[in-house]
Amino acid sequence: MTEPTPSAPGTARGTAPDRAPGNAPAPLMGASDIRRLAEEIGVRPTKTLGQNFVIDGNTIRRIVAAADIQAEETVLEVGPGLGSLTLGLLDAARSVVAVEIDPVLADRLPATVSEWRPDAVANFHLVLADAMKVTQLPVEPTALVANLPYNVAVPVVLHLLQHFPGLRHGLVMVQDEVADRLAAGPGSKTYGVPSVKAAWYSSMRKAGVIGMNVFWPAPKIHSGLVAFTRREPPVTTATREQVFAVIDAAFAQRRKTLRAALAGWAGSAAEAERCLRAAGIDPTARGEVIDIAAFARIAEAQRQPES
Repeated sequence: MTEPTPSAPGTARGTAPDRAPGNAPAPLMGASDIRRLAEEIGVRPTKTLGQNFVIDGNTIRRIVAAADIQAEETVLEVGPGLGSLTLGLLDAARSVVAVEIDPVLADRLPATVSEWRPDAVANFHLVLADAMKVTQLPVEPTALVANLPYNVAVPVVLHLLQHFPGLRHGLVMVQDEVADRLAAGPGSKTYGVPSVKAAWYSSMRKAGVIGMNVFWPAPKIHSGLVAFTRREPPVTTATREQVFAVIDAAFAQRRKTLRAALAGWAGSAAEAERCLRAAGIDPTARGEVIDIAAFARIAEAQRQPES
């Protein structure tokens, strides 16, 4: 059975979209294209996988522009779904590596790229996998651009930053509340574990808010764009795992002073106070007011014998 080819504005259903004339933007999939394609392959977006497909071309262009993708870059896209954002990324980058966990969606993606961007087929690489378990890719990416499921957004971002040091920058679309947490700085009410751990790898900033009606199905909350730029972690003799253990302990009891919150981690409140003073931090302070470098100093202090 021959699969129908998606239509684009100005084209008849069942015919491939025309190449954009001159400098006009290449066609992107709209709401009708997305719904028809989903029906064709028998896909209904599921809450389990956090599937909300972008159906608005202008939003795709906005995301790609905000990501500041350069023509020579390889972009890692997580959860390409039906491929609406993928097409926009192929227009901007040298190549796209798409990691998709859903085998039905993954099976259809190459055909979608072939129909909508026939000149970019060789630049598209598909990986059927859980992004939380990926540690190798067919092409080393330099940028991350993704519409991430709300329930796994933070661990996915941290996992990819850890395992792909070539990721120099990126833009992720997440639940707006999660976006605020990732981009928050010390002293903010939204500053917490995601903020501090993300700061180990990069500087993050809020890059915009996306409405609900540009998705299918429409979520009940707004989405936020978070842009990041890779930077070196703090200079420390402590390992990342040791620093992250301090962060987890500090925010497990957020309202407690660091002396009390870190007592279990250090072995006693007295030892926690010693580590804090060695790191130059007031033991009565709370975790929400110190930055990643301070957490690294605390971890490093635990490893030093008491003088």
